[in-house]
Amino acid sequence: MQHRVLTGITTTGSPHLGNYVGAIRPAIEASRKEGNLPFYFLADFHALIKSRDPAQVHQSSQEIAATWLALGLDTDNAVFYRQSDVPEIPELCWFLTCMAAKGLMNRAHAYKAAVQANEESGEDPDFGVAMGLYSYPVLMAADILMFNATRVPVGKDQIQHVEMARDIAGRFNHHYGESFVLPEAVVDDSVAVLQGLDGRKMSKSYNNTIPLFLPEKKLKKHINKIKTNLLEPGESKDPDTSTVFQIWQAFASEQQTEEMRQAFKEGIAWGEAKKQLFELINAEVAEPRERYEELMANPAHIESVLKEGAEKARSYATPFLAELRKAVGIYSFG
Repeated sequence: MQHRVLTGITTTGSPHLGNYVGAIRPAIEASRKEGNLPFYFLADFHALIKSRDPAQVHQSSQEIAATWLALGLDTDNAVFYRQSDVPEIPELCWFLTCMAAKGLMNRAHAYKAAVQANEESGEDPDFGVAMGLYSYPVLMAADILMFNATRVPVGKDQIQHVEMARDIAGRFNHHYGESFVLPEAVVDDSVAVLQGLDGRKMSKSYNNTIPLFLPEKKLKKHINKIKTNLLEPGESKDPDTSTVFQIWQAFASEQQTEEMRQAFKEGIAWGEAKKQLFELINAEVAEPRERYEELMANPAHIESVLKEGAEKARSYATPFLAELRKAVGIYSFG
């Protein structure tokens, strides 16, 4: 059986080590597995929920596309597209909006967090909440259901959205007949959620990221900024509470990980540990960085790859949407 696997990255910033380790690297590996049909996209409609900066959204789209290509995504084997190049997605989003229960949307984590923050600061519960944030799970459902994705790799914080997509798809199927496959969330516990410079989850929201394709000197400077404790060289250090070790583990082999664990026990100096971490990461990203810089200097090539991907995506979306239109009663009289 062929599995349709779908992953998107929101275009609101430069790709960082956390994106690479948590989403892009495993997605590219999955795209090479027999029996998988991968759909990978730039989530630029989703970006509008978080960013009001048009230049940032545009630049981020180019950077993220260049990153996937530089890291070796085989676009002959994967459907790689920009969300906004597939007009069937927002149309499907409306069909699903008409099926989505408001009570279900009220339970979405992002909305509940915004309401809680407002209440704690004495504001109206819905102060500053745009419909984009509120109905974000419906657009995500449209992304997934447009291609009847069977597997959706996500972090634990996104499982709820895949469950919502299943719920909305189930309601649609009940009313209009079996149209959608119910997707499964896939959480790979072996995929690391990287900590950032300050020890919290690496995230653009926290401004604590290490961009993936920084030039060597800047990469070294960022790694040197990673927060550590005040233990001196020679004092034993706990690898399991260290951001330096946690990032090391995401890039190292099992043997390298055990060697670094031993070095921590023996009191490796923080400066030495960070130097070795820089060398390890730099060795992995050096070649892709060169390709990335070439791609960024040739935006027309990136555009042509995305246009080709959009055509491929629409070869699935257009006939399927025609079926869905017929199912809901919107089709020609002739």
